Amino acid sequence: MNEKLEKAFCVQINKELYSAYLYLAMQAYFKEINLDGFANWMYVQVQEELAHAMGMYNYVFERGGKVELMSIEKPECSFNSPLNVFEEVLKHEKYVTSLINDLAFVAEEVRDRAAMSLLDWYIKEQVEEEANVSNVLGNLKLAQNDPRALLLLDRELATRTFVAPVIG
Repeated sequence: MNEKLEKAFCVQINKELYSAYLYLAMQAYFKEINLDGFANWMYVQVQEELAHAMGMYNYVFERGGKVELMSIEKPECSFNSPLNVFEEVLKHEKYVTSLINDLAFVAEEVRDRAAMSLLDWYIKEQVEEEANVSNVLGNLKLAQNDPRALLLLDRELATRTFVAPVIG
């Protein structure tokens, strides 16, 4: 594996692990305010981000590369409403999309077709991630702080389950 691409993958692995850490902080917020369905939604996000990180981690090794793990930055832990949390989630997912696009540009630059193929899956996954978050955010905006609507949405989010992705 090209050294520049290997390093870029290691940086992205760190960002994926940070994402899991951020969503764990958000899950804690929802647990603190007794919205267990929202907490469940975030826990599924934690699992997805860990799966994304491990997909890249395993890929680097499959290609004969070396993974260098880095410190994970402390996530924001102060939120003031479910709406605020999901606004932050959408902002973060858009940031992750930009990072994966940047990683794909490196793969293109070094002409690594195998990496480009793998990253196509991640790019499509980000479209899905942003759409899912936008859906919850739209519902929260419709609820307009109505406690009954919030509780209904909480029950709906409690049904979300993690399905391990087939990456690649």
